[in-house]
Amino acid sequence: MAKKGKTQLLITWVASPDKVSEMDRLVESHGSFMATHDRDGSNALLSYDLSKGPELENPLDPSSKSTGNTRYVLSEVYESPAGIENHWRQSQESWSDFGAMVEMLGSCNTQTLHGGSIAQSLW
Repeated sequence: MAKKGKTQLLITWVASPDKVSEMDRLVESHGSFMATHDRDGSNALLSYDLSKGPELENPLDPSSKSTGNTRYVLSEVYESPAGIENHWRQSQESWSDFGAMVEMLGSCNTQTLHGGSIAQSLW
């Protein structure tokens, strides 16, 4: 299903080796929490992906060496901006690891796109 015009939350961060174990625990916790989201209506979560892999010395060269750090990429796509607003409210009210994740992301090299409109989508 193409998602052009839908709303995306994208967060990418880089964790040093000493943070990976706790980050992996938080990733598992986050996935369980996300499974409780609405799947229909204006708050609907349409897709959820969280990937991880080595941070590269040259991010434009896939054959470059790893820095030793781990890059995480979170993508959540919602039916509308209301879904992201609902997500943040639910996260703070009912996800027990919300504070721990915020603290961890604050200690990493983190970049976000809150409420981006998907410009192109194929499937």
